Amino acid sequence: MTLRSSILRLVERDDVNFCLTNRIPRRLLTRFAGWFSKIEHPLVRDVSIGLWRFFSDLDLREAKDSEFRSLHDCFIRQLRPGARRIDQNPRVIVSPCDAIVGAHGTIAGTDLYQIKGFRYALEDLLCDDELVRAHRNGRYVTLRLKSSMYHRFHAPHDCRVEHVTYISGDTWNVNPAALRRVEKLYCKNERAVLRSRLRDSGHVITMVPVAAVLVASIRLHFLDVALNRKHRGPVAFACSADFRKGEEMGWFEHGSTIILFAPDGFSLCDTIREGDTIRVGQPLMRLP
Repeated sequence: MTLRSSILRLVERDDVNFCLTNRIPRRLLTRFAGWFSKIEHPLVRDVSIGLWRFFSDLDLREAKDSEFRSLHDCFIRQLRPGARRIDQNPRVIVSPCDAIVGAHGTIAGTDLYQIKGFRYALEDLLCDDELVRAHRNGRYVTLRLKSSMYHRFHAPHDCRVEHVTYISGDTWNVNPAALRRVEKLYCKNERAVLRSRLRDSGHVITMVPVAAVLVASIRLHFLDVALNRKHRGPVAFACSADFRKGEEMGWFEHGSTIILFAPDGFSLCDTIREGDTIRVGQPLMRLP
């Protein structure tokens, strides 16, 4: 067994991983990571990306650029044109991001799972009575972005984003080790609630990008502001931004989670299984 594999096995143990990524000054380190990752110095960049490769399965072969100014530049990298095929079936909602499929299924009234045995309520996550009514008994999929994955997210269908609410909060890690220990974790973390309406059918689809430890902010192309802890409490942004299926909407400053909600009557595609990897543009749900 190599030194690298021994270190990775130790770090990946649930108890060790939870302590290393949560029993720390999470908010302070998150702000520091946002600053440090933007340092444009070759030595800082190369050492940082080298350590990132050591502790993950980082693969940059699909990246649009082969050189990066900083660690941050590498985090938010774009892909080469054609690197992701977008399913154009108009009856299909596609994955907005590259991710590991987490908890998913039918919402029991307004209750759903962050992981088996840990429930949370739509009311606590969305903080919007209208959206809670729209997704009562609906469908949901939790999509977890590993730190090494492509960090940009895309429109799951032809739609118009009508409203964004930024909700300030904590920065717990969102990996399984934390989800098994922290109740209502997604409802405690910093997040954005994106309400959109499908262009042809009029159905309401909601995406909730959830921030996590070391995630400095969430950026959206149609809002000229970074969504981060500079905003206090729920902050609403009225907007009207049209997107075609697969068009880029924004990005995380680091890996995290997106939870996608659809109304009752939608169905999950048969290929969706917890623990599987899904890519941008692959089928996720079907319209009624």
